[in-house]
Amino acid sequence: MSGLLSAVIQLWIEIPVFIGYLKGQAFRKPLSQEDEAIYVKRCLAGEEEAKHELIERNMRLVAHIVKKFHPKHEQLDDFISIGTIGLMKAVASYTPDKKTRLATYAARCIENEILMHLRSQKKVQKDVSLFEPIGTDKDGHSLQITDLLHTDEDTAQQTLEQKEQKARLYRLLGKLEKREIEIIERRYGLNQFEPMTQKQIAKQLNISRSYVSRIEKRALVKMYQLFTHEKNSLNSPDN
Repeated sequence: MSGLLSAVIQLWIEIPVFIGYLKGQAFRKPLSQEDEAIYVKRCLAGEEEAKHELIERNMRLVAHIVKKFHPKHEQLDDFISIGTIGLMKAVASYTPDKKTRLATYAARCIENEILMHLRSQKKVQKDVSLFEPIGTDKDGHSLQITDLLHTDEDTAQQTLEQKEQKARLYRLLGKLEKREIEIIERRYGLNQFEPMTQKQIAKQLNISRSYVSRIEKRALVKMYQLFTHEKNSLNSPDN
C-alpha cells in the first residue's frame, strides 16, 4: 500500500479534522498558554479527547511550516498530511518539563517529518541527521528524531493489521466512481501504478490539474465517509 495513503488513513482515524481541511474548512485558533497547559496535563493522563484537541489547535502550525518548503500547489495536501504526522508524534511525546512551548517542540518535529519525506522521495540532497536532538524526555535525556520513529520489526499482529487495512482500502476504493478510482490509483500508486503528481495525472488523462485536485479531495472524503460508516456498523450493538 502507498506510504502516503497509509498516512492519510491514519489521519482519518486519529484526527477527522483533516477531512475538514480537505473540504476547505478553516483551522481552529491555537489554544492560550493556560488552556494548552490544561490539555497537556489531560493528554498525559491518557485522555484521547485532549490529545485530539492539541492536534487540531496546532494544525495552523503545520500549514505555516509547510509554506517554508514552497511545495507546488498539487503537492500541498501531501505536505500537510506528512506534517500532520509529525505533529501527532510531537503531541504524543511532549511533556511540560521540556521547558518549551508545545508549538516550539512540535515545529521541529513537523519540519523533520517533512525533511525525511523529501529525502525518501529523493527530492533533496541535503543530509538530514536522524540523530539531531529535538528536545529532552521526561528524565532529562536528549530526545532525537529516531526516538520518535517506530524501528521495531513488525510483529505477526501488526502484519495482520496491515493486511486487514489494505483489504479495507481496496474495498472502499471499489465503491468509488470510475474517474475517482483512476485518480486515486495514479495519485497513490495503487494497483500497479506508480505514484504520480496531479500535474502528471492531468496530462495522462487529458484533464486540468484543478479538476484532478477536486476529484482527489472528493474521493478521499467519500472514502472517509465510507470508512466511518463501516466502522460504526461494526461497532453497532446489533452486531
